[in-house]
Amino acid sequence: MTLATSACTTSCHRVKPQLSLTARLRLHLAAWRQRRQLSRLDARALEDIGVTRAQADAEARGGFWKAPDHWSF
Repeated sequence: MTLATSACTTSCHRVKPQLSLTARLRLHLAAWRQRRQLSRLDARALEDIGVTRAQADAEARGGFWKAPDHWSF
């Protein structure tokens, strides 16, 4: 029986690209705009997208600097 081990190098991990300050600002402003629009949706629109008012309000309170995890920085 053989024991296989691996020392993971940087190639094992997804490397996030470094974005310019302008690109980061654009992403943060997009998050701010989307949160503002989310807060303005009525109950019917929120139901259509499967979000409760409490969830929408919690997300809308997030600061512009809190971009979603799937966005690259």
